[in-house]
Amino acid sequence: MAKSIRGKNEGSISKRPNGHWRAQVSLEGKRLSFSAKTQKECQTWLRNMLEQKTAGMTFDDAKVTMAEYMEDWLASSKASHRFTTWDQYRRMTHNNILPGIGNIKLSELRPSQIQHLYDTLLSQNIGHYALLKTHTVLRSALSRAVKIGMIPRNTASVVMLPKEPAKEMQIFDESQVNRFLVAASGHRFEALYHLAVVTGMRVMELLGLKWTDLDWIRQTLKVERQILRPHGQGIEFASPKTKFGKRTLKLGSKTIDALRQHDWLQQKERIAAGDKWQNLDLIFTNHLGGPLLYRNLFRDYKALLEEAGLPLIRFHDLRHTAASIMLNHNVPVITVSRRLGHSKPSITLDIYGHLMDNAQTDVAEMMDDLISPIELHPTAPQLHQNAAHKL
Repeated sequence: MAKSIRGKNEGSISKRPNGHWRAQVSLEGKRLSFSAKTQKECQTWLRNMLEQKTAGMTFDDAKVTMAEYMEDWLASSKASHRFTTWDQYRRMTHNNILPGIGNIKLSELRPSQIQHLYDTLLSQNIGHYALLKTHTVLRSALSRAVKIGMIPRNTASVVMLPKEPAKEMQIFDESQVNRFLVAASGHRFEALYHLAVVTGMRVMELLGLKWTDLDWIRQTLKVERQILRPHGQGIEFASPKTKFGKRTLKLGSKTIDALRQHDWLQQKERIAAGDKWQNLDLIFTNHLGGPLLYRNLFRDYKALLEEAGLPLIRFHDLRHTAASIMLNHNVPVITVSRRLGHSKPSITLDIYGHLMDNAQTDVAEMMDDLISPIELHPTAPQLHQNAAHKL
């Protein structure tokens, strides 16, 4: 058996009778082994293990599989995340990560294996957004492994992600918005649709609104929370993810009128429901005062668009529509940013800057006016002076 002898504590690489190669290294008086078809693979493994050994990796750390580590990471991270966020991490881990690399040891995980995992997921039409979420989960988990000394580097940080395909933003123009609101007139959710268009609020912010958030006199509405629906955990409310999500919106008189009409209709439903009414103080509810399910709202929204003869766009696209209308009517970007709950105006510009068509036209005309050459004609005295000078 051909054998490559290395220095003391540097491990060894040997060729086996079947033509494969084996690398071995001693850790805490115990032996770790790795087999591969090529000598190069064994050399890579050995270098990696020796580096981790120098960094303080224990024998127990070296034997931990990705499945074992990810379960431990999920358990330890549960207390520091919202349930909905943690539950998404759990589902991404079990559905996307562990089926592909769960049996691989954490200490032996290589970027090429992660890349292969991502390529496989893409071939299964997982979608770019889901792949990015999966990458975020894996990178976060491995970052913790680096911090606690189980591995020397985050192998997920060097993996190439596919470029996100360009998607054209779907929005309604002002004529379509008018048709939409005309179709919603007298509808049970007329005020909700009206608010969505004039404020650009997110749908879960709309469904989390309470009557105590509304100041009828000042005509303001506070965005204090969003409604969450964890899988299998019922309903809960949570603050917006960032401090900028909490904001106070000024409302116009027509919006206030729509909310007054909605309040009157809700009082009728409350009387009809009697003791079955759930007194949660929510502005937008089901027929018994409970939280409104998004799937029911979207079903109603879809039917309304069909009735109005409008293209089916996502409910979230009403937020994009609101931003586009504000920007194209020269509302300052910082005002639009605060109304949408963005952390800074640059985010608003990055998302919606290409929609500012009217502004482009105004700038074009203004620049033409400013730099257009103006021919200057000399006065009569100047003409005489010029003639005298020639003589």
